Amino acid sequence: MRIPPGLGERKGKGVAILGALACSLAMPASAQSQPTVQELLKRLEALEQRVGDAPAPVAAEGETGPATLGDLDQRLRILERRLELQQEETAIKAKDAPVLAVNDKGVSLKSANGDFEFKLRGLVQGDARFFFDDSAVSQNDTFLFRRIRPTIEGSLGKLVAFRLTPELAGDSSTIVDAYVDVKLDPAFTLRAGKVKGPIGLERLQSGGAIALIERSFPTELAPNRDLGVQAQGEFAEGRVSYVAGVYNGAPDGRDAATTNPDDEFEYAGRIFFEPFKNTSGSWSGLGFGIAGSIGDKQGTGNNFLPRYRTQGQAQFFNYRTAVAADGEHSRISPQGYLYRGRFGLLAEYIASKQELLVTSGAAAGTRADVENTAWQATASWVLTGEDASYRGVVKPSHPFNPGKGAWGAWELIGRYGTLEIDDRAFPVFADAAVSARRARSWTLGVNWYLTSNLKLVVNYLDTQFEGGAAAGADREDEKAVFSRLQVAF
Repeated sequence: MRIPPGLGERKGKGVAILGALACSLAMPASAQSQPTVQELLKRLEALEQRVGDAPAPVAAEGETGPATLGDLDQRLRILERRLELQQEETAIKAKDAPVLAVNDKGVSLKSANGDFEFKLRGLVQGDARFFFDDSAVSQNDTFLFRRIRPTIEGSLGKLVAFRLTPELAGDSSTIVDAYVDVKLDPAFTLRAGKVKGPIGLERLQSGGAIALIERSFPTELAPNRDLGVQAQGEFAEGRVSYVAGVYNGAPDGRDAATTNPDDEFEYAGRIFFEPFKNTSGSWSGLGFGIAGSIGDKQGTGNNFLPRYRTQGQAQFFNYRTAVAADGEHSRISPQGYLYRGRFGLLAEYIASKQELLVTSGAAAGTRADVENTAWQATASWVLTGEDASYRGVVKPSHPFNPGKGAWGAWELIGRYGTLEIDDRAFPVFADAAVSARRARSWTLGVNWYLTSNLKLVVNYLDTQFEGGAAAGADREDEKAVFSRLQVAF
């Protein structure tokens, strides 16, 4: 019996079936061990049922009809095509299927083309804080949650991105970040919502990446979160970045109110240069820039005037209750950093000037422009050889595994900073028996990065004051040991 042309060249399962049929028909009739055409036909029908084809009825032995090689060849062609279509359909589904990823950066779900993405990230920080001579600064030893922040962020197509971060630590929940980006171009993105003000260099660091447990004095003069709209972007291959926006206006060191309380706006901007970014040179980690803000404030209370705090969160300066912000408020901040191998250095200076008015009492009507200033320098050294960076030690070279002699990454930190109150603030706008004229602080710390997700921190801090106590005496020093366990993903 003749085998149909091309029968031995079929691909897939159909080839194997047809080959078996051909072999059986090529054998002498006396070879009882070979299957009959009808037996092979039944096996073909079973395969057709598995792929969804309805087979033709099987002819009885000796009858003509479907149990012929021509019929088998046709049915095999149909089966082969059906298998090809199923493979194509499977490939299309796999190509269009979303991609789920779970790693040390959190959980992400991304569309096949990458345009739509949802990420779940988180930051948890638990602190233990112990003060020396704590009766002098009214601070209690305590355990606390400093931050509990789940974050949902992602993109809705190539044009829109978003971020939502609640704060669950403390006595009540708040929203830390809530904004939408319209990404028109890498050099021009519009961001609207609740965002970090673009002033403080250390303020702009993630809460999980700051070198020490608490930020330094310049952060007390910079706005924290504010509500507004800003344009941002980068150009020159990422070597120049900028932010410029209009906001409701936040007092020094605090969040803005949920609405605009005085019908005045604040304008802020920042330009930052990294001239050797993305190069292999030793200066690739150099960055410097300047930031500033200007706007009017009109009102009394915490939504308009600052209360400056130490790293231990103890208030050491505030204005009198009869004092109001009544005019222009401006800030200027030169800033920069250098990260070179395992060494890091970050420094910034901020001057905050506010026009003040005494609203009642014997000094009612007295006005002055009061300018308060702060600066700080933070140096770091990674003992285990990993690169220092603005984001901290991103990932230890040898994650913690004592059985293999791996102990993670270790980093030493040192910082010094001051905050000075303008002499014009005393005695009319501030009480020298309550508010200090100057605070100086130095802090030493050790950061232990066990993995990219787990970090242990110990800090010793010492703050000295000028003034701030009765009869012109100096406020008692604040000395404390802070420790932190941080989990971030």
